[in-house]
Amino acid sequence: MRPTPPSPAWTPERLADRLPALAARARIASALRGHLADDGFIEVETPILQVSPGNEAHLHAFTTAEIGPDGTATPLYLHTSPEFACKKLLAAGATRLFTLARVFRNRERGPLHHPEFTMLEWYRAGEPYRSVIADSIAFLRLAAEAAGTDRLQWRGITCDPSAEAEWLTLAEAFGRFANIDLLATTPGGVPDRDALAKAATIAGVRIAEDDVWADIFSRVLVEKIEPYLGHNRPTVLYEYPVCEAALARPAGDPRVAERFELYACGVELANGFGELTDAVEQRRRFLSEMDEKQRVYGERYPLDDDFLAALADMPEASGVALGFDRLVMLATGARRIEDVLWLPVAEPQA
Repeated sequence: MRPTPPSPAWTPERLADRLPALAARARIASALRGHLADDGFIEVETPILQVSPGNEAHLHAFTTAEIGPDGTATPLYLHTSPEFACKKLLAAGATRLFTLARVFRNRERGPLHHPEFTMLEWYRAGEPYRSVIADSIAFLRLAAEAAGTDRLQWRGITCDPSAEAEWLTLAEAFGRFANIDLLATTPGGVPDRDALAKAATIAGVRIAEDDVWADIFSRVLVEKIEPYLGHNRPTVLYEYPVCEAALARPAGDPRVAERFELYACGVELANGFGELTDAVEQRRRFLSEMDEKQRVYGERYPLDDDFLAALADMPEASGVALGFDRLVMLATGARRIEDVLWLPVAEPQA
């Protein structure tokens, strides 16, 4: 016999199951908004429709079109992040801004992924990226307090959001968990695919013949490192290789950039940068990313020339994108992202 399919998410009993987490969701949103407002941030609203959805090789967008009065169709995309629009506002003179935005990513659905989700994104002009790292850590504690708990949890793993965070560079994490000298595989900042493939194979990671350096890097990170981060206390993973930091400025070591990710319970919650403001270098990186997207997926997205023009006038800044739904999940102990959504996107029917 076939198993009985679950009742639709809109049924009274299914909604009743979600209501406690949804009530916590509202309190968490209110707490974060209040904290940011008290710290001098202004909440902004940015357009969802964009000429470019973002230019990272492995992010996939939803495509649409604007139909003009004469019937002419202009391709547009649902944004994968409000980043481009927020940076235009920084170029216009905003200094501290945030948005709690609905964002859209295709090819993503699972316990931690949903095609439409909520992202908290914020920026500090003229401040180092350690400032937004401190914000990110503080938001874990605020979320837990708003949810009425002192622990974040997911699938049996717990994290004390008030504990002092662990700080690990990517090089330290690769060495500790996979016994790989990561920076030795990027001599002069240039990825050495064969060097990383050899080290990853020794570490027990499966390598395909057509894997490039970035593919191997991601597989080691996902299989060998991420599951062990943020146990008992938050983990800040920072100083990513330059080739894995498309929108971040270089750090002191030219092989690494000012990018970080924040983890709790083995789950990535936030991704932030000391922002790159060199428009020429940003264009070069975007084109390189789109070349990789074309190689792997057979498609590419246009560049947002308006964004690149604004970037030339943007002040030094730091910024973060935080997965709000994931934060609510960990604060409420939910097992799947749909458990903290008022209504999930309906799954395609067979």
